[in-house]
Amino acid sequence: MGNFIFTRSKGRFVEFAERINANDPTNSILTLSAWNTATADATLLDLDTVAQVEADGGTAEVTNSGYARKTFADSTITITYDDTNDRVDLDVADQTWTAVAAGTAWTDLMFAYDSDSTSGTDANQVPVSFHDFAVTPDGSDITATIAVFARAS
Repeated sequence: MGNFIFTRSKGRFVEFAERINANDPTNSILTLSAWNTATADATLLDLDTVAQVEADGGTAEVTNSGYARKTFADSTITITYDDTNDRVDLDVADQTWTAVAAGTAWTDLMFAYDSDSTSGTDANQVPVSFHDFAVTPDGSDITATIAVFARAS
């Protein structure tokens, strides 16, 4: 397993972040969710919506007590235009889930773009990136240290 950008988001994820930060459309957000999967990355990266990721037989969003999806609205995503290295980096603050109960092990984190958080569904969310994140919840806090979750170069 590894970290990857979903095929549908390749060449688009910087635009998603720019639109969220510009509040265009008004209710656009980025979500961060935790997953347990045994499915190969080569299969997952071709899925086009969060609903399709959920429908994969070897993949499920975790349901541990203390877990909830994180959301990032306008101006919470850092976009760095690095002209020296000819790339664009996307970052968000580190995220903590408090007192996550034992249960489902976490294998990955996924960022997804939702163009309308007020009426959108998982079928409307576009998966952006998938990241290895192996954690076995035990009732303590879980922190994801996030440093450049996506890079365009």
